[in-house]
Amino acid sequence: MTPRLSVLMPVYNEEATVERIIAAVLALPIPLELIVVDDGSTDDTRRRLQALETAHDPHLKIVYAPQNAGKGAAIRLALAQATGDVVVIQDADCEYDPRDFVPMLARIDSGAAIVYGTRLSRTASRLNDEGPRDKFYYARRLLPWLTNLLFGTQITDEATCYKMFRRSALESIPLRCAKFDFCPEVTAKAIKRGYKIYELPIHYHPRTEAQGKKIGWRDAVDAAWALLKFRFLD
Repeated sequence: MTPRLSVLMPVYNEEATVERIIAAVLALPIPLELIVVDDGSTDDTRRRLQALETAHDPHLKIVYAPQNAGKGAAIRLALAQATGDVVVIQDADCEYDPRDFVPMLARIDSGAAIVYGTRLSRTASRLNDEGPRDKFYYARRLLPWLTNLLFGTQITDEATCYKMFRRSALESIPLRCAKFDFCPEVTAKAIKRGYKIYELPIHYHPRTEAQGKKIGWRDAVDAAWALLKFRFLD
């Protein structure tokens, strides 16, 4: 029997894509619940989510944070509502394809505790056009290199959004970071607790700053610092 999946979706000012990505997740042919956390959006996102609530879809739960606290804080808020055996992170910007959850979930079902969807392995590179080598490209390449240097791993994509966990494994990791540094925090702490991180290639369609991409060089620097910090601290 396929494990039930809890999809944790932090959302902040994604009025152009939030309805489309929610529909894509709910259309998946697997047992799941989708927990959306509106992280204090100031555009039309909240109104669009409230309209979706009127459909009373039993697979959809929407939580409204009182103010913007960051991606990590929103993920923790969603995790507190999760009831599935397995949890996965899903951004609301349509850069990722939720259909990639199916092979990732199969890998969890076959015994893995943690599976990352990689955009940067050789197989994934054949699936995706990463676009021009801008600052986002170099940040994506820097973070797995630093992770492997610090922790002796062979990860190809540390900063991927698609991080899937057995819920018991994720709940065993004390998480404190509130913003994009959730990713290096959970990676570092999982490795230090002896978890093996498996990777599977996924599809990726990057957007630009003009299209609403929020992460930047400041976040990459914060992520690198978090990897260094959590190498020696818990």
